Parts: sequence; C-alpha cells; structure tokens
Amino acid sequence: MPTPISSIRNLGPAMEASFARVGIHSAEDLRELGCDAAYAALLQSGVRPHFIAYYVLEMGLQGRPWNDCKGDEKRRLRARFDALKEQHCPKSLPIDAALDALGVIPAPLRQD
Repeated sequence: MPTPISSIRNLGPAMEASFARVGIHSAEDLRELGCDAAYAALLQSGVRPHFIAYYVLEMGLQGRPWNDCKGDEKRRLRARFDALKEQHCPKSLPIDAALDALGVIPAPLRQD
C-alpha cells in the first residue's frame, strides 16, 4: 500500500494535492524522483515557483525540520532553485519580473 505524501515531514495536504495533479501519488514516488525532479514537475504544470516550498520539500525528504536549512546549505539550495526556475518556468517580460519582485502575481500565472 502506498504511503501518503503528507506522511513526509513538513508536507501537508496542499503539497500532496499539488503532487497528485502532476501524477506523483505516494511518498515512495516522491522519494524516488527526488526534490529537483519533483519540483520541476510542479513548475512545468504551472505552479508558481516559491523558494520556501522548494527547500521545505528538500528538508522533508531528508527528514529534517523545514527551518533547519541555513547558511551555505540554503545558498546552495537557492542556486538549485534558481536553475530549476530558469529551466522550467515560462519566460516573462521584464515588467512581469518587476511585479513579481513586488509580490504581484502576473495574470498568466495566477491560479484562481
């Protein structure tokens, strides 16, 4: 019997539902894919990138508390996250990047 994704530390029903939408239905599947491949699947489905969600996933897969990521490790994870975003997110106009930096979600990426 598959283990629910929400059984992984730090991951709750919302992450479980997001992964289900991209065909990842169990903790075993998620662990086998690993953080980067699983997060890439979310990005390719149109999920808005969020660094905290990415490192929470990484920490959870390691069995660590979400807030355990600090210093050099967090900087390395940020570089991995930025590379995933660059590779798997739709390119936007400079105004979209500026609005995103201000916390405004560009209309094409909004998930209502």
